[in-house]
Amino acid sequence: QVQLRESGPGLVKPSQTLALGCTVSGASITTSNLAWTWIRQPPGKGLEWMGVIYSDGSTFYSPSLKSRISISRDTSKNHFSIQLSSVTPRDTAVYYCARANLASGYDFWGQGTQVTVSS
Repeated sequence: QVQLRESGPGLVKPSQTLALGCTVSGASITTSNLAWTWIRQPPGKGLEWMGVIYSDGSTFYSPSLKSRISISRDTSKNHFSIQLSSVTPRDTAVYYCARANLASGYDFWGQGTQVTVSS
């Protein structure tokens, strides 16, 4: 059974960097045809796709976040991470990590973690 689990602080101050991790079990993040994504949902709004790290380690980011976002991975821990710099209260959201399968779409999600940006 594939499981993803987000981790990280629930409160970040404005202008600081938000850093979250996602630990994966039941699948390897280096397996071909799989990609690992970050998605968020601000309060009262829809899901926003943020970025992806592919099985070969390459990344692609949402153009709206490209200047502030970085996704990386630690293959020895089967773990990938996101950093979002210069946060503002508009970055308050539930953050999800999810697996993207080329054959079946977003097939496994973490439970989500609430991040609030506030002083």
